[in-house]
Amino acid sequence: MLNDFKDWLANRWISGYKGKNDNRNYRYGLDSYATREEYKLISKWIKKGHKVIDLGCGDGSLLKILKDKGAIVEGVEISESGVRSTKKKGIKVSLGRIDRNLPFKDKEFDFAICNVTLQMVMYPEKLIVEMRRIAKKQIITFPNFAFLPNRIDLLLNGKMPRIMIPGYEWYSTGHIHQFSIKDFEDFCADNIIKIMANMHIYPGSSFMITRKLSLGTKWMRKYPNLFASMAIFLTTQKT
Repeated sequence: MLNDFKDWLANRWISGYKGKNDNRNYRYGLDSYATREEYKLISKWIKKGHKVIDLGCGDGSLLKILKDKGAIVEGVEISESGVRSTKKKGIKVSLGRIDRNLPFKDKEFDFAICNVTLQMVMYPEKLIVEMRRIAKKQIITFPNFAFLPNRIDLLLNGKMPRIMIPGYEWYSTGHIHQFSIKDFEDFCADNIIKIMANMHIYPGSSFMITRKLSLGTKWMRKYPNLFASMAIFLTTQKT
């Protein structure tokens, strides 16, 4: 309780002093429950009986969906409020960082998930190494920094794009390692990682540029590094 108050006070002071929002310390309500578009896509790969760990599980919303499907789930989360919310959902979870040696056996899990968190850790390469060690397969999702509106924002304004982090400044967001779909594919090629499958989330008609150009879905899917706002990869170690 005291630590939560300290976190709240620190965030209050930072946002108040600068007059801006700050999302570097996520806070979740005890009954917090999130719904995100990628959840239904991730869950397609998870079957009943699969053993799954979510690294950076937030409030445990994704794990709850997988648990309801019959998966055996567990989480690791750095936010104390996230841990409490996850436990409230009846899910096993531990408090801690995920970009360091993890206290799990080799290939202990069928799947290790890192959902929109890779860009927020200090050592993303270490996190991927540990995911490969503890799980047979890895599911990694991330916002695509090469997304066309980001490119346009940077070109026209000459500043850190804010399309995907509305309400935040470059210094007040936890997104410290921005990267693109092409960056991730190159990383996999250089580190003996096999991409088994991938899916992408597109903005549809939510952005004016797609409405004006009347971009067809098939045409957009041909160039995901340009038109996809989020990527979802299923990977494993090459043999």
